[in-house]
Amino acid sequence: MQLRQKISKTAAVLLSALLVGAFGAAGHYSRLLPEHITAASGEQLKIAEYPEISCCGYPVGGGDRVALSLFGALPVKSVQVSRSEPPVLVASGMPFGIKLLMKGVMVTELGDIEDKNGESVCPAAEAGIETGDVVCLADGEEISSNGRLQTIISGSGGKGVSLRVSRGGEEFDTVLQPVWSEKNGCWRGGMWVRDSIAGIGTMTFVNRATGEFAGLGHPICDCDTGEIVPVSSGEAVPVEITGAKKGERGIPGELLGKFVRGGTYGTLYKNNEAGVYGRLSPEALEELEGEELPMAYSNEITTGDAEMIASVGGGAPERYSVHIERIDYNSGDETKNMVIRITDRRLIEATGGIVQGMSGSPLIQNGRLIGAVTHVFVADPTRGYAIFAENMAKGLA
Repeated sequence: MQLRQKISKTAAVLLSALLVGAFGAAGHYSRLLPEHITAASGEQLKIAEYPEISCCGYPVGGGDRVALSLFGALPVKSVQVSRSEPPVLVASGMPFGIKLLMKGVMVTELGDIEDKNGESVCPAAEAGIETGDVVCLADGEEISSNGRLQTIISGSGGKGVSLRVSRGGEEFDTVLQPVWSEKNGCWRGGMWVRDSIAGIGTMTFVNRATGEFAGLGHPICDCDTGEIVPVSSGEAVPVEITGAKKGERGIPGELLGKFVRGGTYGTLYKNNEAGVYGRLSPEALEELEGEELPMAYSNEITTGDAEMIASVGGGAPERYSVHIERIDYNSGDETKNMVIRITDRRLIEATGGIVQGMSGSPLIQNGRLIGAVTHVFVADPTRGYAIFAENMAKGLA
């Protein structure tokens, strides 16, 4: 009897341990797995990074969700499913110059003005304006340049200037009361603004059928405020890459180059969390080089070997070997979906790894376009973040 009781207790303990382990495994995979998977029509639903996870094959709570299970036995998560044919895109890797004219002007700094009584005041701050705000209208006029806003303020005669300001996607109206500056001999508003921005990045992919392209894989932000630059209009222009400043631990490197005068690739129409977007001119589209590849959905990507297309020496873009170390389906930052490591000795010797200007360099795995480089790890320039191509493709018009 005692032996039987001991066996029963042992079995109960083992069963409890198995149940705890099973629930623990389910919770572990639930945190790792994506909330959404996509596959082409007729393709098997799968998450390539986790071959032990399979689709149970039946809808959960409706036709657009399915259950995922561990080894086909232990349910771990229900996910949303989409069926869509992946786009075929030209993987570029071509450096290009970026010229953006802002939609409105961005406030980069506030400053006090000494009035006629010798007191320091800041009219912009008193009007509720903060660094990073975008001034869209002044006295009912659309503002697209620093010069025009200053002209309106200096010509106000001391009367209040009505402003429409955008902050975090919300607009509000306020009145700026200019102050006479004895030092400058004019009416001032106590704020410095920026109306344009320029830089160098890498073109990720082009839709040959429409001429639309995407690059960078991350937004262009104001260097002083960190805010995403709102775009009124912009131009993509050719650049001449003359070399690279090699990256070192703690010191990021950069591509060195200059804009080519008089040339143009096309227009830029969008700057968002996943990169910059534009449309090639007919001439640039006709001269476009690069291999057309199907895009991989995020659930089709695996850790392991891949390739990056980049131009670092002024010649045509080349392929370099990289290794995908980690995939994060649920990153809070959609530009940091993968961690990659440069393994190609040629690139490491030339640049030290990932450098500024490489943002947007396309990543290829198993003959598919999977994403683009976005950030370098300052502590280790051979490693950095990458975005899923799927996230970038959503921004195409």
